[in-house]
Order: sequence, then C-alpha cells, then structure tokens
Amino acid sequence: MALWDRLKESAATMQTQLVARKNDLKSGAFRDASMAMCALVAAADGTVDPAERQRVAQLISSNEVLQNFPADDLRRRFEANLQKLTADFDFGKVSVLQEVAKARKKPAEGRAVVQIGIVIGGADGNFDKDEQAVVREACFTLGLPPQEFDL
Repeated sequence: MALWDRLKESAATMQTQLVARKNDLKSGAFRDASMAMCALVAAADGTVDPAERQRVAQLISSNEVLQNFPADDLRRRFEANLQKLTADFDFGKVSVLQEVAKARKKPAEGRAVVQIGIVIGGADGNFDKDEQAVVREACFTLGLPPQEFDL
C-alpha cells in the first residue's frame, strides 16, 4: 500500500475513533488542547499562509467531535495560538504546548488531541516531517508514546 493510501486510511480510522468518543470529549481542557494542537500543526514549518489557515479553520468547524463547542470560541482559541506561534515560533511553541498539556490528566483526551493533530496534518494528503515532529512533541508533552500513533 502506498504511503498516501496508508495516511488516508490512518486519518480516517482516527476520525472514526474520535467520533465514537465524541460524548466523552466535552471538557475545556480537551477544547484548549485541541485548538493548540491544530495551531501547532498549521504552523509546523514556522509559517502559516492564509490558505493553510483557512483550510485548518474549515476542518475545525466541520469536525464532528469539535462541534461539542461553539465554532466562534474554537476559532478564537485557534487564532490566539497561531498568533503566538507566528510572532516567535520557538517561544510561542512553549506556550502552545502548555495548552496541549491540559489534556495530560485524562489519557483518553490526550490520545484524542494527538489524533486530531494527525487528522489535521493528513487532511491535505501530506503529513510532512515538520507536522509529524510537532505531533510527536505533543505526545511527549501528553506522556503518550509516539509509537502508539506510528510517529
């Protein structure tokens, strides 16, 4: 199976798992950590072009699991995290990873945050090395083994 096909299949499987746990993913910690993860993936290469920002914002608003939260609130949190990352990526990443860490207390939420990162990263068909690196770093922040997610 080609890498692209495996990536699509993995992202689809993770989205299915997320939807199955939708009712368990309603905490503020999950919301904050998810928006931080989305921003990390969007800015993984150190820049965010307007098309990428729009694509991720669209994915956030259309993701069934994230519909537990008001779309305007999610967008505001996503944009605030992006602003930190675009102002100074290295310094901003520390702050954004602190938001990701909010999901550490509940491993199921932490896993869901990582899965959202993978779904967002793979949405364009290219889960590149920079995106994989920030999701891997989030795994460490959450106390989860990256191998669990094939990272």
